[in-house]
Amino acid sequence: VQLQASGGGLVQPGGSLRLSCVVSGFTSDDDYAIGWFRQAPGKGREGVSCISVNDGYTDYTDSVKGRFAISRDNAKNTVYLQMNTLKAEDTAIYYCAAAFQCSLNSGYQTYWGQGTQVTVSS
Repeated sequence: VQLQASGGGLVQPGGSLRLSCVVSGFTSDDDYAIGWFRQAPGKGREGVSCISVNDGYTDYTDSVKGRFAISRDNAKNTVYLQMNTLKAEDTAIYYCAAAFQCSLNSGYQTYWGQGTQVTVSS
């Protein structure tokens, strides 16, 4: 299983970014979930959002509810994280990860992609 994250960048406070995570190695019979996690300098890895690929169940950490939206395109094997109204405290390296159910617990994830840097600054 491989996960490829992309879409990070520098954005001003209040701006938007969309992250993408392309997933390969699962079969159509597999039931799994993709999560987005982030790690700011000097802090631990935090679960941001997750989505169950088959039934679309989603979960969000409280600090991003109403601002971030996770979605999937199963035809493209891609999960997106639309991030709106970005704040300086959203600055972090963002990682996507795969698990057998939707969880914001980083210890529960089985596979990890590389990170993509998101910087929110004026």
